[in-house]
Amino acid sequence: MANNSSDPYSILGVARGASEKDIKSAYRKLAKELHPDRNKDNPKAAERFSQVTQAYDLLSDKDKRARFDRGEIDAEGNPANPFAGMGGGGGGYGGGFGQRGGAGFRPEDLRGMGGGAEGVDLGDLFEGLFGGGGARSRGFDPGQGGGFGQRRPPPPQKGPDIAYKLRVPFVDAATLKPQRITLSDGKTIDLKLPEGVETGTQMRLKGKGQAGPGGTGDGLVTIEVESHKLYRRDGNDVRFDLPITLDEAVNGGKVRVPTVDGPVMMTIKPGTSGGSVLRLKGKGFSAKGGRRGDQLVTLEIQLPGDLGELSKRLDGWKDMSDPRSKLGV
Repeated sequence: MANNSSDPYSILGVARGASEKDIKSAYRKLAKELHPDRNKDNPKAAERFSQVTQAYDLLSDKDKRARFDRGEIDAEGNPANPFAGMGGGGGGYGGGFGQRGGAGFRPEDLRGMGGGAEGVDLGDLFEGLFGGGGARSRGFDPGQGGGFGQRRPPPPQKGPDIAYKLRVPFVDAATLKPQRITLSDGKTIDLKLPEGVETGTQMRLKGKGQAGPGGTGDGLVTIEVESHKLYRRDGNDVRFDLPITLDEAVNGGKVRVPTVDGPVMMTIKPGTSGGSVLRLKGKGFSAKGGRRGDQLVTLEIQLPGDLGELSKRLDGWKDMSDPRSKLGV
């Protein structure tokens, strides 16, 4: 298993049994803290940001995380040494075959295992242990004195990833409007936003990183959804405060309401109180799976600037209700 310096759990500062939510939360916090845009004079922060991103990529993938936990792959996603701990100066395969420390495997170790070493085909023996194809095809040749602990050289590494930060307007994020982004090579591409997009969402652009001996790295785009002067996000819903006149509150009527998809007409019932919340279905953000949230409209009654005419009409009238009776004051 990887040591603490490369262990993705240690890099993100979470326990091995951490939930997906805890892992995502830890990544967001570190990504905001270490992002290159905030640490232009600190090259170590950029290196740490790359480590954090790589750790999150592995742990956010259920299959990769499970394989890492089982020791099948390392922290970089490469296959772990299938023969680790099985040979090389430790007395042969798992300490078996005679327990001769440092001696490796010898044909006479087969005596007492159902016949002498004579007539035994070592190729067939190792093929039976490790499956079809023979031992030589897996890099082990009994005639060359090779040990089980040998491993093939690691494959060439891909080039480094390149981190990008993309600020997305609030309405564009709610409606999943494609965004144009300029890459480090000067080229521009149109980026399709994913369902469930929010600040901290990361998108991977295959092959848009730096070149390396093992291929080109990727581009890592971190999304930041901008705030809006009218709307507020509440989960996948959008909240909006709508001012209405006293006449509209008393008598009701149809009013024009702005939404992220454009203005719509909404009906106000007669006698509607200020603070009432009306719901416009499907006018919010898209969740993963495609279902959209709603727009929640809070009504705010505004009195006219000139109260002279209103005062005349209310002269001699007094509202005898007690709207604060349930407050216990």
